[in-house]
Amino acid sequence: MGKEAEETAYQWHPAFFAGIQIEFSEEKEKLTFENEHHLGTKPKQIDVLIIKKESETELQKNIGKIFRRYNIIEYKSPKDYLSIDDFYQVYGYACFFKSDAKQVDEIKAEEITITFVCKNKPKKLIKYLQEERELRIEGNEGIYVMHGDFFAMQLLVTSELSKKENFWLRYLTDDLKTVEEANKILGEYEGHQKENLYKSVMNMIVTANKEVFKEAKKVCEALRELMKEELEEIKKVAMIDGRNEGRNEGRIEGRIEGERDVKIRLIQTKLSKGKTLEAIAEDLEDSVENILTLIKEMDQKEEN
Repeated sequence: MGKEAEETAYQWHPAFFAGIQIEFSEEKEKLTFENEHHLGTKPKQIDVLIIKKESETELQKNIGKIFRRYNIIEYKSPKDYLSIDDFYQVYGYACFFKSDAKQVDEIKAEEITITFVCKNKPKKLIKYLQEERELRIEGNEGIYVMHGDFFAMQLLVTSELSKKENFWLRYLTDDLKTVEEANKILGEYEGHQKENLYKSVMNMIVTANKEVFKEAKKVCEALRELMKEELEEIKKVAMIDGRNEGRNEGRIEGRIEGERDVKIRLIQTKLSKGKTLEAIAEDLEDSVENILTLIKEMDQKEEN
């Protein structure tokens, strides 16, 4: 799979939608989150729309300081670039969103904000906004606030965001460099394994940075948690199997890693879900040839 095809296959937007909710988790009761908010009947949609339940409520989160009632967010995945035309497209979305209400002037223009999110600083766009639209742009720790337009706007450069204040958006990237970073992320993930938002972000980070996570000391535990649903199915099958009768859950858990027969069961589970050999090989980080060999062993066991 080529780099471009692989990038397309990665589901960055769902992970970002989970990440932005994590960012505002301490104030979530004040907000409503909408993923891919559609505009009118034509195929136009806002990546994320965040609505403050009470307009006058001020948010404490650093990336939400400019928020008003309706907050439009445009997210670019790590390999994508935020261009001048992207700016005008989203600006147009804001105008269309204002006009798409049921009643005239129901949505006030001054109640709308626009947030652009990208990995690297779009220098060409910033220069254009400063010189052609005469906007004053002030930046601090990856948060660039734009002054001088009717809409309140900001640019979030995720590679520059605070690792303390914006941990999950900062590390929602495809270029982790060190095992230390991977272990730090795994450490932050501990205690959140059962929370779907964290699972979504963590799954994307691990998928996009496989090589670094392969070297991380805790990677087995993290991957086990990310595959918890499938492992639970394997455990159920093992408990039903007469050969495993009398074994308790702790012994089953202890044998999950590294056992050939358990890997066969995992393949069987994935096949039952309609996954292709290529997808299974990628999930298990193995070759298609080895997967086929294990399937043959599985068939032979069933025949016997």
